[in-house]
Amino acid sequence: MSSPVFVALDTPDLDRAKAIASRVKAHVGGIKLGLEFFMANGRHGVHDMAAIGLPVFLDLKLHDIPNTVAKAIQALGSLEPAILTVHAAGGRAMLEDAKAAAPAGTKVVAVTMLTSLDGEDLHSIGLSRDPHEQVMRLTELARASGVDGIVCSGAEVKAARAVWKDGFFVVPGVRPTDGHHGDQKRVVTPRQALDSGASILVIGRPITQAANPDEAARAIEATL
Repeated sequence: MSSPVFVALDTPDLDRAKAIASRVKAHVGGIKLGLEFFMANGRHGVHDMAAIGLPVFLDLKLHDIPNTVAKAIQALGSLEPAILTVHAAGGRAMLEDAKAAAPAGTKVVAVTMLTSLDGEDLHSIGLSRDPHEQVMRLTELARASGVDGIVCSGAEVKAARAVWKDGFFVVPGVRPTDGHHGDQKRVVTPRQALDSGASILVIGRPITQAANPDEAARAIEATL
């Protein structure tokens, strides 16, 4: 089985992204390309990264009216990403249309709650202060809408897996035991996330900002 680790190449620099992906290729299961990469490099950048030979997770977190999201996904279709994100908060119709518009081989996963948010942040936008409650509500919505899975923190993945046995669970905000948390507020170690039911782990800075990214990826892989 390939590694469950997808390395987050959150950089606008195509050459840097290529260099890191090439170095860690043997110790990760895929690459995650986010909004800053896509805005800087567009479709051609995604094609260039796909040529390295690893599955591509296109993390654009689409959130708009259903028709707009569907057309955006159709426009991305030829890239055939392995995984594509939309926001669960877009509602059931948007989620249904996103899944219907995606290529057959693409897993559409719904972002429940950003790992940079906590209870106070939720309260400030008029929601319940309980992150767990919010994630579980959106997990149920995602499952009912027919998408493939969700993005949630390691703190919620066990409960989400319990209610959606065959769901696909993406866990970001994963940090090795000795890792710096950065701007993430709800973090777990790679081993904890996997044991709790994560399907894939998204790890960025602990690998990409390490003095030796290949060694850092190998060390994380060894804990799994």
